[in-house]
Amino acid sequence: MKEAGILFEELVSIMEKLRSPEGCEWDRKQTHESLKPYLIEECYELIEAIDEKNDDMMKEELGDVLLQVVFHAQIARERGAFTIEDVIRTLNEKLIRRHPHVFGDSPGYSYKQWEDIKAQEKGKKKSSRIGEINPLVPALSMARRIQENASQVGFDWKDPEGVYEKIEEELKELKEAKDPRELEEEFGDLLFSIVNLSRFLNVDPESALRKATRKFVERFKKMEELIEKDGLVLEELPIEKLDEYWEKAKGGDET
Repeated sequence: MKEAGILFEELVSIMEKLRSPEGCEWDRKQTHESLKPYLIEECYELIEAIDEKNDDMMKEELGDVLLQVVFHAQIARERGAFTIEDVIRTLNEKLIRRHPHVFGDSPGYSYKQWEDIKAQEKGKKKSSRIGEINPLVPALSMARRIQENASQVGFDWKDPEGVYEKIEEELKELKEAKDPRELEEEFGDLLFSIVNLSRFLNVDPESALRKATRKFVERFKKMEELIEKDGLVLEELPIEKLDEYWEKAKGGDET
């Protein structure tokens, strides 16, 4: 732990140097706003490393996310808002405050206690158990979080069978929908139910969809290679022929 502290201080010093007049022109120009795309990108690259169970990649991407934290803290320090020490102190205090069953005299963890503490922190009246919708969070992740919150207070299906039946019901309603508004609403209900199923299957919907998309892209590229290898042009082939090459790309006979 002592070495970690020393290394972290070195990282903060490096960032101070990069932002100084003698530092890097690009780093000096950055603002909280200009860094937003990089923060999002680094977080998704970390998620990709986790999905691929690549420890070396995860180590590097965690460092890139940490860099973003230090970068923003340094910019905030320069404008007199707060420092990296303030960031860490606030986090430490929040962790201790939100875990009275570990650091205090509370007998044990409860979801209700967790939500009450968060509401007190924000200076609000007791918040809804369902949570709040953050428009910046990916829709699949937000749906999953809302469903988990509902489950915490007992508002949930007893088993996956109920969710499967709900999906069939929503799919039927989607097929029967007519106008664009109704189609969008029913499609949303279907997606929401599918995300609900992901909880019971212990599958992260964002990760699952990301992997499925990656698999489709890789197979499509393989199909392109097979078509070019045969001297053909993808756009000129009928769908029946494309289906044949698609099956070959999935691992079938390439001859």
